[in-house]
Amino acid sequence: MQRTVVLNVVGLTRALLGEHTPNINRLAGHSTTIKPVTPAVTCAAQATYLTGKQPSEHGIVANGWYFRDQNEVWLWRQSNKLIQAPKIWDIARARDASFTCSNTFWWYAMATDADYTLTPRPLYLADGRKLPDCYTYPLELRETITEKLGTFPLFHFWGPATSIKSSRWIADAAMHVETEHSPTLQLVYLPHLDYCLQKFGPDGDIGKDLQEIDDLVGELIDFFTERDCQVILLSEYGIGPVNRPVHPNRILREAGKLSLKVDLGREYLDFHTCRAFAMSDHQIAHIYIQAPEDIDEIKALFSNTPGVAKVLAGAERAEYGLDHERAGELILLAEPDSWFTYYYWQDDTRAPDYANQVEIHKKPGFDPCEMFLNPKLKLPKLRIVRKLLQKKLGFRYVLDVISTDPSQLKGSHGVWDGSDYTTPVLMSSNPDLLPGHQVQATDVCDIILQHIFAEPQNKTTPTQTENSDSEQETPDA
Repeated sequence: MQRTVVLNVVGLTRALLGEHTPNINRLAGHSTTIKPVTPAVTCAAQATYLTGKQPSEHGIVANGWYFRDQNEVWLWRQSNKLIQAPKIWDIARARDASFTCSNTFWWYAMATDADYTLTPRPLYLADGRKLPDCYTYPLELRETITEKLGTFPLFHFWGPATSIKSSRWIADAAMHVETEHSPTLQLVYLPHLDYCLQKFGPDGDIGKDLQEIDDLVGELIDFFTERDCQVILLSEYGIGPVNRPVHPNRILREAGKLSLKVDLGREYLDFHTCRAFAMSDHQIAHIYIQAPEDIDEIKALFSNTPGVAKVLAGAERAEYGLDHERAGELILLAEPDSWFTYYYWQDDTRAPDYANQVEIHKKPGFDPCEMFLNPKLKLPKLRIVRKLLQKKLGFRYVLDVISTDPSQLKGSHGVWDGSDYTTPVLMSSNPDLLPGHQVQATDVCDIILQHIFAEPQNKTTPTQTENSDSEQETPDA
């Protein structure tokens, strides 16, 4: 077996390569592109890469869904048992029992039979505090790695303070795992570009962010190459420019399909008594409908909604690999310039208490506005300092500083439009194992396995000189 590392550089596309990415350009001459899965979002993309299956087979239909038996919408669950297909480590072990794998921050990393795993896992204390932390397997790895690297910087991983610090910590953790355990395959998640591309768009001022992730990737390429590992660099999706938020739940509310429970003057969705509601996730929305007789009416409603490109019903979902019991009765796909919010309230004073907070487990849909501070607040950073002081003193506090202005978002993903903006990349230090054409997302699992089980070849050690021609052909960011 040939030891291999997969660097998942979130949001990377050929449109971003150029003067700010000299290290990534070293692999750019040995690359192809990937037609992403639908939806092109984190959990669905990763599950497809790790199983070689569509969401209709592995069951990950978005970053979350309506759990019908629990009557709850949950995003960002962490159990690997939610993936309903054999994973790459199962397939590889069946071929060679000595195979080992480390999952370093790819999602669904708990309750897994990967040999090593690291994933975000805050501590939720009885007094209401949330403290940064991570989960590892083996359990003692958490203590060892925290002692060496410090606590995982959770608040730099998601929220208004996102920065290179989280990707830096993950990269250092990956190198620690390699040094101490040398797994056959290591999967490394580097999220840094996900933040700036959504906040500013792919044409925004993101040169500094590109340079930061490029420096980190260059360090990892050199480190793993020196340790005789093949390097695969890929992305899950590309992020295109958007300027039009669409609010499916507000549309359903106006059509009389939502049911709202009012607590202390604030509105909350009551899923079971809704005739229909939307679970929005970037550029896809699952519409869950209680009464089959409502499907045609609701399909017609959204078919005439600006910003909605397609409304999939019944067998139409199979064309996109989304015919699964977890999927909505209808699935909305956004136009390239649009994305879907989870918002359902019509009066901000009646918004749920979590609306202005980073609450990824309470919101009934993905909320990219969690990356923005509320522009209506005066001195928001002073407000944060005061809240954190309350936290340090042991008082309960609510960090309600997040924006609910969807116009701030400049980039989104989930639906592939064929452009360079939205097309993920696949690069390798062993170019003989990459096809000379675009691959399907379902092909990635086999391509990784081919790297591991191929006969030893002369791996290319990427150098600046060797790829100078390909760099000249690469567009500037």
